[in-house]
Amino acid sequence: MITHEPVMLQEVITGLNIQNTGTYLDLTIGRGGHAEMIYQQLTTGKLLGFDQDLAAIDALQSFAHQRPRLKLYHQNFQTFPQVLAALDIEVVDGILLDLGVSSPQFDVAERGFSYRLDGPLDMRMDQRQSLTARQLLAESDLTSLTKIFRDYADETFAYPIAKAIIAIRQRQPLERTFELVDLIKRIKPKKALLKKGHPAKQVFQALRIAVNQEFSVLEATLKHATDALKPGGRLAVISFHSGEDRLVKQFFQHLTVQQGSRRGPGILLPPIAIQFRKIKPYPMLPTEAEIKRNHRSESAVLRIIERFKDEE
Repeated sequence: MITHEPVMLQEVITGLNIQNTGTYLDLTIGRGGHAEMIYQQLTTGKLLGFDQDLAAIDALQSFAHQRPRLKLYHQNFQTFPQVLAALDIEVVDGILLDLGVSSPQFDVAERGFSYRLDGPLDMRMDQRQSLTARQLLAESDLTSLTKIFRDYADETFAYPIAKAIIAIRQRQPLERTFELVDLIKRIKPKKALLKKGHPAKQVFQALRIAVNQEFSVLEATLKHATDALKPGGRLAVISFHSGEDRLVKQFFQHLTVQQGSRRGPGILLPPIAIQFRKIKPYPMLPTEAEIKRNHRSESAVLRIIERFKDEE
């Protein structure tokens, strides 16, 4: 039985409009909270679960063994088209992307994701990759670090924090999460430290995104996902970061809003045909009750699109 509480579970299940004979992809299966409910809706359908975190895949082995129509893949979600090709599956009925860091990853100090626990500056989703947060901090120049903190997390004090990191690593490299937290607290003015939220949150968020190349991977995956949907198929994306949600929003907008006529070489080309619709015209948010029950759901934003059915 899955004990992890998935975010916006009912909204996801309703939004995916699950067909009991369909094929579904959970591209961020984590500890299986959404996957368990998706699987319960299936009779002869199948579910493919992906996660680049080996700890997540290992934790679900017993769960998957009891569910013969669930297959697990220890892979980054952008590789799912190769898996479908190997299985001779051309299109699927639904895809879920639950972005961000799972609770177990935050709760294990050794993974280095949490600014509330002391651990090595790691932050790799996939432990097979070589780049860690420690290496990124040790090798990036001032301009690159400032850009990471500013672009990926809107950190107001990106430059002074980056400058302090460059200065301190001349004496010794930053090795642990609490070393970075202490540095950030020293650099930020008292007024900023008194604001709601942890002062290191944005820097840690930006480092995690950079280490795992989350934005570029997400952009490629969204394109693959919409290409893989059959008529009536749906893509649901839960994001927890304004940058991620902005990317998803703009991508969905491009697919669902009529593009104007455009000029080619000497010819006026017709408007691009719209093939998708938004399930709701606005993003879905967790209820107050869910936020109270699971505070990590507070920043969640759910967006869902559907490929038009053939008759449409």
